[in-house]
Amino acid sequence: MSAAPGFQARVLVVDDEEGVRSFLADALAASGHDVTQAADGETALARLAERAFHLVITDLRMPGLDGLAVVKTVRRDHPETEVIVLTAHGSIEAAVVAMREGAFDFLQKPIGSPAELRAVVARAVERHRLRALQEIAAPSAQPPLGYGAPAMQTVEIALRKVAPTNATVLLLGESGSGKEVAAGAIHRWSARSSGPFVAVNCAALSAELLESELFGYEKGAFTGAQARRRGRIELAEGGTFFLDEVGELAPPLQAKLLRVLQEKRFERVGGRQTVVADVRWVAATNRDLADMVKRGGFREDLYHRLAVFPVELPPLRERRADIGPIAQRLLSGIAPQLGRPDLRLSEDALAALSAAPWPGNVRQLANVLERSAILADGSLIRAADLALLPNELEPGSPGLPAGPTSMDAVEKAAIEQALAATGGNRRLAASRLGIGLRTLYDKLKRYSIG
Repeated sequence: MSAAPGFQARVLVVDDEEGVRSFLADALAASGHDVTQAADGETALARLAERAFHLVITDLRMPGLDGLAVVKTVRRDHPETEVIVLTAHGSIEAAVVAMREGAFDFLQKPIGSPAELRAVVARAVERHRLRALQEIAAPSAQPPLGYGAPAMQTVEIALRKVAPTNATVLLLGESGSGKEVAAGAIHRWSARSSGPFVAVNCAALSAELLESELFGYEKGAFTGAQARRRGRIELAEGGTFFLDEVGELAPPLQAKLLRVLQEKRFERVGGRQTVVADVRWVAATNRDLADMVKRGGFREDLYHRLAVFPVELPPLRERRADIGPIAQRLLSGIAPQLGRPDLRLSEDALAALSAAPWPGNVRQLANVLERSAILADGSLIRAADLALLPNELEPGSPGLPAGPTSMDAVEKAAIEQALAATGGNRRLAASRLGIGLRTLYDKLKRYSIG
């Protein structure tokens, strides 16, 4: 498949031999591509920091920063960019290593003809375009946020309404409740879906590292800063930036982020050049930011900038109708990774999962399923096989019996709670629990529930 007629790709050519660079640049320019040249790896990284490229063509053997280092940096910092490597005759092993690091293809030097070069470039450019198209088409292929629980349906309606706008969204909810999944849905349903989705967890890095990660830095800004590096905000240009655990931001970074939100511009660490930030902001936290503002732990002006459209995600225990379908979807991803693609959950296992309190929400559910999949002997995971830890059966949880708690007691309490919530309607109670009506009748008999 060839690239679309008239599509002009931005290509960076990196080689320490001037003759090779000129040959490549002339051949690609003749095909209508916009070509930039770099004589070494350091210069290549500087060019990448200055503008976005569809494609990088780099020699592997260069003095200083070699081509493999260029490949690794591109895959890490510019995942939207494809890479083709050049290798001398007899050095195919080096090209294979580069492809394992994420290079799209390789060309042997000397290159046979401009036609050979253009053919490989056309394939790389077409791959770039197809990936962009897949991102645009992704919404129809994605699972819904919820599977019938009213609380999650309300959330999805709100997110679908705000997604087409540029309003900043603040996602609230317990750890593991699916805030990053919701942020991804906002991006997919927005007009920026063809752009990048970039996420940063504020709790995962120190304040100094987080500042460099967010805003990037200039060469020489600190020890080890050997070249300019674009920050994550720049990498999100034209797309969505997801700021997870925003309540963990240190005060100096709160002030710097406020300026970006207000003025849509910032400077890299150690730099004076102003960078424009054309991104859509989504933030998330499991903390009470309003309370933090009252106690002086979070800036009030930043809070109001972030909370333009706050949405609270309900914990898993408040959306029990979703637990069964979510568990089945998670297991369908976990089982093949363990070499057991035939694994499935029995009705009693689904009922037991639906009854547990899940203080750790979806993340905890995934952990339980992975442990159970490892321990299960046959192809069916039953309730008795579930590898639940003691803290996953919390005594005294709302709707659950206090004191020593067994899985049967938890399950019985959940069924009684579902019947009470639905006015005794057994069909609705079964739906709420995520189990079949026949299974519910069996359990009513087993637990002597009238």
